[in-house]
Amino acid sequence: MASLAVAAGLAVVGPAASETLESALAKAYGGNPQLNASRSDVRATDETVASAKSGYRPTAAISADIGQSFREGGTSRAQLPGRTTTPSGTRLTVEQTLFNGFQTDNRVRAAESTVLGTREGLRQTEMNTLFNAAQSYMNVLSDTATLELQRNNVEVLEEQLRQTRDRFNVGEVTRTDVAQAEARLAGARSQVSAAEAALRASIGIFRQIVGVEPRQLAPGRPLDRYVPASLDQAILIGLKEHPQILSSLHAVDVAELQVKVAEGALYPQAQVTGAVQQRYDQQFPGDNGVTASIVGRVNIPLYQGGGEYAAIRQAKENVGRARLIADQDRDTIRASIVRTWGNLEASKAQVIASQAQVQANEVALNGVREEARVGQRTTLDVLNAQQELLSARVALIRAQRDRVVNSYDVVQAVGRLTVRFTSLPVTPYSAKVHYDQVKDLWYGVRSPDGR
Repeated sequence: MASLAVAAGLAVVGPAASETLESALAKAYGGNPQLNASRSDVRATDETVASAKSGYRPTAAISADIGQSFREGGTSRAQLPGRTTTPSGTRLTVEQTLFNGFQTDNRVRAAESTVLGTREGLRQTEMNTLFNAAQSYMNVLSDTATLELQRNNVEVLEEQLRQTRDRFNVGEVTRTDVAQAEARLAGARSQVSAAEAALRASIGIFRQIVGVEPRQLAPGRPLDRYVPASLDQAILIGLKEHPQILSSLHAVDVAELQVKVAEGALYPQAQVTGAVQQRYDQQFPGDNGVTASIVGRVNIPLYQGGGEYAAIRQAKENVGRARLIADQDRDTIRASIVRTWGNLEASKAQVIASQAQVQANEVALNGVREEARVGQRTTLDVLNAQQELLSARVALIRAQRDRVVNSYDVVQAVGRLTVRFTSLPVTPYSAKVHYDQVKDLWYGVRSPDGR
């Protein structure tokens, strides 16, 4: 990690304290807008459980009415004078479902499974956020180191051009050698501009994900301690723990429960209704009366046009579709684990090979320079050797960057790139806290945080 350690010292100038990879991940975990929006989505989904449980509870309503009535006439023997009354009244009605084909039970269970599935989606977002933060952190480091290499290369080529011009003035080289040195210097300056643009882009992405500007980044290290010991073990863990698979399995549960909800429409329905009513001015001015009733109803569906049967068949097809999606997600996660594992192994080998390449190119460059001094090598040979060394050093930086990023990618692929597994210095967010606060609420419009 020597090159990336150099990059840490070359990062944007800031306070004396260095930003570590772990602290950057902790900041992303606490402040990333996408992750916080996913947490809000989970909290909103929690309310579906309370909504489903409302089917267990009675409903009550009060109604009131007032009007005016005029009556004139009477019996055949006597003609009564006309009179005006103001009939009015209030009514309290309470209804309680006794049985609805277990639809409420199944709706509650479906809502609970939906909540669990949404939590797994939150865990997936958490892993994506932490991986993106780690990737952006390493990109800033590697781009900073690359920029410094390109700037150093410009300085070397400027000195090379100066020496070539001096030798041209004394007749040791030709104008062609000077032109070759000038061309390489111009190309190196363009590479500096490209490296500066790449670094600015990486800093922008870092700010977007982590929420702060990168300041004196410390070297990043691989997450090897959380990488499984073998590919087979990684696949077993991923198929068992990955949130994408668990979320799809909860979706299967929800689909199966929706079948039961649809079947509940074919069962008898039973409810009881109680009412208390008080009326005024019904027959003559000043009269009033109170009536109360309690009525039990049972409705047994016989045939309702076939819509319920279509809904049941449709729900069963949704179950089959959910199971196929779960199988597809298993295959996707397995392929992702194999891919990331291969990338990690390749990056390990690339670091070793790049280190050897840098060492060999350093020896070669020194040799070419010595040979050029005695006229056995041309200026172009020296320039080529310098370019090969520069390319090797840039490749080493990229390989070291890939080595760290790919270790995080493997841990993410198996479903363990979370604060609970990686022990980041931050308090884990618990979705269960809000769920326990709202799942059994009977009333209230304020959310637990006071809104």
